[in-house]
Amino acid sequence: MPHTPEPDEDDLDAVPPPQPVFHVEQALLGALLLDPHRLDDVSGISADSFSTAAHAALYAAISTLPRPDPAEHAKNTKWLDRVLATALEEARGLTAPYLHALIQVCPWPRHAPAYARMVEAEHARRRLRTAAERLVHTVHDVSLPHPVQTVLAEADALAAVVDDIATRFPPRSGVLPRTPAPPPTVADDTEAVEEEQLLLATATARPDDIDAVRWLLPDDLTLPLHAGLWQCLTTLARRDEPIDPVTVLWEAQQRGLLDDGREPGEVLRMLAEPAGSVGHWAERALRRSLLATAEHTGRRVEAYAGDSANTPFQLVAGARRALADIAAVRTRWQHAAGATPPQQRRAAPATRAGPPSTTAAHAARPTRATR
Repeated sequence: MPHTPEPDEDDLDAVPPPQPVFHVEQALLGALLLDPHRLDDVSGISADSFSTAAHAALYAAISTLPRPDPAEHAKNTKWLDRVLATALEEARGLTAPYLHALIQVCPWPRHAPAYARMVEAEHARRRLRTAAERLVHTVHDVSLPHPVQTVLAEADALAAVVDDIATRFPPRSGVLPRTPAPPPTVADDTEAVEEEQLLLATATARPDDIDAVRWLLPDDLTLPLHAGLWQCLTTLARRDEPIDPVTVLWEAQQRGLLDDGREPGEVLRMLAEPAGSVGHWAERALRRSLLATAEHTGRRVEAYAGDSANTPFQLVAGARRALADIAAVRTRWQHAAGATPPQQRRAAPATRAGPPSTTAAHAARPTRATR
């Protein structure tokens, strides 16, 4: 006979069980309700450190109310009643039985400092994840008048959170997150492809301008073919060899760029349609690369912070390594923005250069190095 669920049974099954930190918070609050003077042993946390509004309200009340006389507190519930009344101003669902339940579930009140350290660690994880999410969101906000500056400001905010966590939980050498980095976001970015083709063609037509954009690297381009052709151009320029569509095609063949069956005529046609200036298209490509790097960094830190197995020490080490990628591109961007004079530019598309497909180029660095 089939099982017939009770009216609310499905709803109850859909509620996820509390996370471990919820039970830690209960133990800490129970210890402080039973013995308020243990608050002297608790440090590093505030009401904002708790995962629920009810727990935050209780901790705020415990922290702000005058502590009771221990002897009186052992005889009556007057102080507990005041804690409840104060906390109810912020969390209306609290009840007296819940406060007594907290006291009952606390295994060892003298372990309150250890519980507080656990609450602090989980709060650090939430702060890091929130900062990383803000960075990713900012990268994709097409309404920003100055996207690069705003994204870099969010990256700085993320770095500040990491530094604060490192002060509270100094990283240990060699301890990196075990969480695998998320795969790069790959999207069909027609604008990026067209602009990179113009960059390659214009650099082929005006090779003397290549040296002025040395801050642009092959990995900044979104497609492996484009990255390879840019490497061909910079190599020929460094050797002071002749540069035109034919010489670039020959260098591409030597590097295996045509091994995937690409038609030589297609490459020649791409390199024969210059427009605008090398500096303009190179700066557009680097801008796109910076935004893509910021997005991938944010997603990496999100993944680390979303893995509860990672300790604060691992989160700091992993986040700092991810942020180093932004720092490297940022340095080149500052060189580009300061060194590129106003150029005669073709009308740019209305939408700003987005990041999605460039992350694939960054992820493919080991492969490109073999070319």
